[in-house]
Amino acid sequence: MASEMEMAGGGVEDAYGEDRATEEQLVTPWSFSVASGYTLLRDPRHNKGLAFSEAERDAHYLRGLLPPSIVSQELQEKKLMHNLRQYTVPLQRYIAMMDLQERNERLFYKLLIDNVEELLPVVYTPTVGEACQKYGSIYRRPQGLYISLKDKGKILEVLKNWPERSIQVIVVTDGERILGLGDLGCQGMGIPVGKLSLYTALGGVRPSACLPITIDVGTYNESLLNDEFYIGLKQRRATGQEYHELLEEFMSAVKQNYGEKVLIQFEDFANHNAFDLLAKYSKSHLVFNDDIQGTASVVLAGLIAALKVVGGNLADHTYLFLGAGEAGTGIAELIALEMSKQTDIPIEECRKKVWLVDSRGLIVESRKESLQHFKQPWAHEHEPVKTLLEAVQAIKPTVLIGTSGVGKTFTQEVVEAMASFNERPVIFSLSNPTSHSECTAEEAYTWTQGRAVFASGSPFDPVEYEGKTYVPGQSNNAYIFPGFGLGVVISGAIRVHDDMLLAASEALAEQVSEDNFARGLIFPPFTNIRKISAHIAAKVAAKAYDLGLASRLPRPDDLVKYAESCMYTPAYRSYR
Repeated sequence: MASEMEMAGGGVEDAYGEDRATEEQLVTPWSFSVASGYTLLRDPRHNKGLAFSEAERDAHYLRGLLPPSIVSQELQEKKLMHNLRQYTVPLQRYIAMMDLQERNERLFYKLLIDNVEELLPVVYTPTVGEACQKYGSIYRRPQGLYISLKDKGKILEVLKNWPERSIQVIVVTDGERILGLGDLGCQGMGIPVGKLSLYTALGGVRPSACLPITIDVGTYNESLLNDEFYIGLKQRRATGQEYHELLEEFMSAVKQNYGEKVLIQFEDFANHNAFDLLAKYSKSHLVFNDDIQGTASVVLAGLIAALKVVGGNLADHTYLFLGAGEAGTGIAELIALEMSKQTDIPIEECRKKVWLVDSRGLIVESRKESLQHFKQPWAHEHEPVKTLLEAVQAIKPTVLIGTSGVGKTFTQEVVEAMASFNERPVIFSLSNPTSHSECTAEEAYTWTQGRAVFASGSPFDPVEYEGKTYVPGQSNNAYIFPGFGLGVVISGAIRVHDDMLLAASEALAEQVSEDNFARGLIFPPFTNIRKISAHIAAKVAAKAYDLGLASRLPRPDDLVKYAESCMYTPAYRSYR
């Protein structure tokens, strides 16, 4: 009979306990240290509040420390949702949710899973953006790990200060480009914290296997440098060698401390660093950039689904992007990859169907010398074009995608031009938060007489137009990264391959039903997100096994069932 450890690792010794990271750890609250009643009530992982039973209150010295009433988790959830709905200011809801996470972890995730459509905009975009801007003022207790320039040479020691050993997913930011809000320095911590709460709620990765990290190398934000409540280093950003040495030490320390199979997600790094870090570490570490790869994967899924409405395949369409940063070039590359895969046409040829407009106009061959390296593959033969409207009129795209971070750039003239030569123009206005969206859902439907196939990055309410209700799709990365992360974890993948991202896109597009299409939706409703995540995880894991990148052997027969069995559930457990 194989030992339990061998079974968990599929015959490979699991020195770091990594293979068990999504599995429930059957521990009692005092297995590491004896938790008296008072301490137990202040331990968010094990606290159940008024849901402790009579027997548990006796066994764990809780008698008298709680009011005599005993309530179910469902009643606790009902009360908290009622309280949350009393708040009119979204930031107050965010603070209330963070307080709950610090007080009662399982109840926090139960609330988030059961009310995902209502609470997702609270714990993540758009509210998390405001929370990051005011993070110094609303800061109460530290969440995650802060690594700063002061820690150079000691990063491994800093990682060892984190109480959990078996970390499976790290989300790390340096705060330089938070959403569309710019450099928020150390206050960007709200993003890794929010992202990882979604890895757990939507993807089922155990909370204790998640580690949010902010790398503080200073900030260019003058208002933060002059703010007495700013919680980060009050100095201008380190760049060049100093910056890259710190990142190199960090990446080495992570691998040394947590092993080969920890997924490191780069989040909200500035363009120049994001591409460099992904290129540099994708060969030696299990790394993923949600802004480049996650955004691309979810948008590609939306396009695959949209083409079922519009007709044709990817290669039959022409794409025009406003914005040529991480998101724009990442999406463009994944579209070209999938097109190449579907048609067997070389990727260089496929790229010619995709055009990008940046702040200086259409990216064309004559500008190639002055372009940043990640824009160069998109410089095609064409005379220079200065404005988006002129580009739309010249290129005549069937698909218009906005990743510019600048609101109101899809003007009435631009949208009407799209409608003039397309029966069903596909318009994706992806910039976050809502105020930065290139156009609103109402504008897109009104200016195209209800013909647009529309999706946005931030949520918009359904639109009534001439007696018909249109439901805009939300191209939200939360559809992809939690399931993608779970797939990487359950397969024990050691590297991320582009084909795994394509598999995630295809899996998401498959989840859109005929009923969804009938309502104008090109993304499935978020209410089924855990089921969707399990399917994405299964497809990603299958691709990892096919590519020989999976280390968890033998391969499970039914990957969907296996993914579901690995997912964290937030129901209370009974303590003996």
